[in-house]
Formats: sequence, C-alpha cells, structure tokens
Amino acid sequence: MKHREASIALRRFGLGPRRGDLQQVAADPRGYVLAALQHRSAAFVTDPALEPSHLSFEALRSAQRAQREARRKLPGLRSNEGPVGSGAGPGDMRSAEKSPVAPGARGAAASTPLEVMPPMEMPAEKRAAAGAGGVVRPGEIRREVFREEARARLDHAVASTQPFLERLVYFWSNHFCISGLKGQMVRVLAGSFEREAIRPHVLGRFWDMLKAVEQHPAMLVYLDNAQSVGPGSPVGRKRGRGLNENLAREILELHTLGVAGGYSQPDVTSLANVLTGWTIAEPQLAANAAANPRLAARLGGGEIVPGRFVFTPDRHEPGPRVVLGKRYDDRGLATGEAVLADLARHPATARQIARKLARHFVADNPPPALVARLEATFRSTDGDLAELARALATAPECWAAPPRKVVPPFDFVVSLMRAFELRLRAPEAVRIAAAIGQPLWAPPSPKGWPDDDDAWMAPSAVRERLRIAERAARLMDRGADPRAAASDLFGDALSRQTMLAVERAEVREQGFELLMMSPEFLRR
Repeated sequence: MKHREASIALRRFGLGPRRGDLQQVAADPRGYVLAALQHRSAAFVTDPALEPSHLSFEALRSAQRAQREARRKLPGLRSNEGPVGSGAGPGDMRSAEKSPVAPGARGAAASTPLEVMPPMEMPAEKRAAAGAGGVVRPGEIRREVFREEARARLDHAVASTQPFLERLVYFWSNHFCISGLKGQMVRVLAGSFEREAIRPHVLGRFWDMLKAVEQHPAMLVYLDNAQSVGPGSPVGRKRGRGLNENLAREILELHTLGVAGGYSQPDVTSLANVLTGWTIAEPQLAANAAANPRLAARLGGGEIVPGRFVFTPDRHEPGPRVVLGKRYDDRGLATGEAVLADLARHPATARQIARKLARHFVADNPPPALVARLEATFRSTDGDLAELARALATAPECWAAPPRKVVPPFDFVVSLMRAFELRLRAPEAVRIAAAIGQPLWAPPSPKGWPDDDDAWMAPSAVRERLRIAERAARLMDRGADPRAAASDLFGDALSRQTMLAVERAEVREQGFELLMMSPEFLRR
C-alpha cells in the first residue's frame, strides 16, 4: 500500500494527520519522523503568558497567606477552596492514591462535551495584590495558572510540525508523572513541571532529565520529600519530624530500576535518608538567607529563590549510606546526585526504559528484538534519549507491527482538532479528555496513566467517544465531504470496510462519525 508507512509515521509516531500531510509524508515517511530529532527546540513551549514554576509557587503561597490571615481575623470564615496543598505538612494534601480516576471512567462527562466553558476573568494585577491584603484566593491562582498552561500545551500540540517530539514528551511526562489530585500546589506546578523538567531534556541525557525531575518543586511536593526530615538531623531532633520514603521508593520502582530491578526495602530507606534535605525554598527561608551570610553559606552560597529547589543541611540525615550494595559517603547534596547518576546508568534502568518505550509505541508484548535493541542503545550511549528515539524510529518492528494501541483521550482530542480543523478552546478540550477518562495532569497514582493496548476502551469510554464524535461531526463545515476527508487523511491505508461504511453513510454527519470512530482513527 502506498500510504501505509506514511500513516504509521503520522499516527504511531505522531498525533495524527492534518489535511495534506499524508501526501507530503508519503515521499519519505521514515525521514519525516527522523527529521524531528534535528529540531530540539520544537519540544519547547515558550508562550510568554506562562510563568516559571517559582513565580507560580510564590503566587499561590501569597494567596494562601492572605487566606490564612483572613481566617485569623474572621474565625467564622469558611472557604470552599478545598485543601491548600501547600507542602507545609502531610496533612495539607490529598494523596493521589486515594483519588483514582479509572481509565474509561466518565470523569467530567456530567457536563456536555464540546460545551464552551466561560473564561475566568482575573487581571494579573489582582494576583500581585494577594500578599498585600488583596482578594485573590488560592483557587483563583490555581485555575488561572492551570488554564494558561493547558491552553499553551493544547495549542502547541495542534500546531506542531514535529509531533514525534510531542509523543516523546507525553511518554516521559507519564513516566515521571505527578498528579494535580495531590492538591493545589501540584496542580499549579503541573504545567511548568513538564515545561521545565521534561521538555528541555526529551532529546538529552536520561541522567539530566532524572535530576531535573527529582529536584523539581512539583515532584518534591507530590511525593512528599519537601517534608522529609532526617530523624538525626538538627531539625529532626528539635521538632521530632521524620523520614518520608515516597520519593525514594518511586525513584527505584518507577523512575529507574523498575519493580523487578533488584532493590530491597533497606535500599529504599537508605535512599530516603540520602534525599533528606532536598526541599523547596520557602519565602521565609529565602529572606533569612538574604539577611544571614552564614545561613546562605550553609545553603550553598548562591541566591536562594523562593519556590526553587534547595538543599538544607539542617534537615539532612548525616552519615554514610549503602544503596544497591554500594557505599556512599555523606557529602550532602552531592551524595544524592551521585546515587541518581548510578541509578541512571544501571542495567535494570536500561531494561525498564526499553520495555516501556517499546510497549508505548508498539504493543503490550513488543518484539523482544526491539526491546533488546533499545536497551543496548540506552546503555551504549549513556542514556542519550535522542539516540534512543532514533533507534525506535528506525526499528523495522515499529513499521511492521499492526496498529494496536488505542489513542489516549488527550491525544484523541488533539487528533480530532488536527484532522478536522476543529477549533476548540482549551477548557473544552480538557473537559472532553476528562470525560473519556484522562483529566489533564491528574493520573490516578505515581504509576501514571495505563499503557495497555485496550486501556481506554471500557464501554463507558467508547460511548463517550461516540458522543464526542457525534458533536464534532455536527461542527464540521457544511461543505465538507467525509469521503474526501477519509481519502485525504488515510489514503489507501484505510481499510475497505471503513471506506465502505463512510461511503454508505445515510447523512454527511454520520460519515464523519464513522471515520472518527474507525479502527484507523482510534488505534495507532
């Protein structure tokens, strides 16, 4: 078939075709995919409306302080903002494990898909007023930041000319996932986490991404390391606060070695002790360091910026540690980074990454030869993710395997917008993805969203996709012909059965619905 490989390039390695893409890509499908690796900056989201994570952190903190002050002055005042999720202590946040969103669950389906949400008007100057007796509530900060981040992500995906990079971003963002179900702070930082810790490194070294992820405020709050204190540290002895093992466990089980990677509970505890002191600079700490040169020196000697990573020796558990049989002397921050570097280069990490990548792009049980090739590439290049992506894109198994993976909800919405030029605002798109089981930046657990071939095909999810297809078909231009669209988007890669169904549709809208719900559109 003339268009089979072009369709694979656009769907397995991308976010679906736009009008005219198929004919252009058909000349060199593999070259089209590989070309993305020469455009690293295409992975960046540089929208000027977006703030760096530390400014969003400060804005939310400021609003939380103002809210607490208002409550202090008016003891009877009650807020409907929900848990603050500030990171001040474990009681401030809801556990992502306690708020699962099952794949295929209706989620936000109670509101009609494709219904436009009214924009929230909140001038920027209102945010600045929060710390000076202003009226901005934490929930307003959360909604404004999340809305802007979601809009930028959606716009970038729909307009992308290098969608292979977006697919890689989504893979790594799910591998190192955080969840806004944890509380307000993680929800505020979710978009900037992806922009700052994932996108800059998606074609870089795995070690660099690992370090950026584990030191990002969003991850430190999500997995509670911001509150972890060494029991034998000055702060631990004085305040009686203790160790939290969440980040250490997920680094070993999910981020590097894998559940069968050969680590034990003592390794988790040792790594958790190594990571004590890895936290976020609160505004008060930054102010104290600016006024106290000795404190600033203990914190590393550089400028302490509120909302950014900081290593605090007074919270760090002293002493050497053994992780995976290797002894590490206590060198403070450097010890944790040394452990992460070793984990990034561990053979079990290479195996897990290779298996997950092949599973994500090909099938639940990917060809062993493909997994072995990816693993060898990861190890021989010291975790060069660009070379790993190149090995994936040039593997014959990726071009021979039939489409099995069901397109996840967010990708499904993006593919509808790209293929049929639907103009959906970000709140609509986010609502639609949630309706079919994938609320943005809110996976049900640290494991991330499932990656099974049929993970998104529960009966309720299929019904929701059909409802969305029906609404989308009615939004199509009256002059659009579903038969012409089918030919333009898929060419001869479309099965005879699907083409016949589209041709025999009783009305134009039904033809588009059948195309949107076809196996060719739903699987990649």
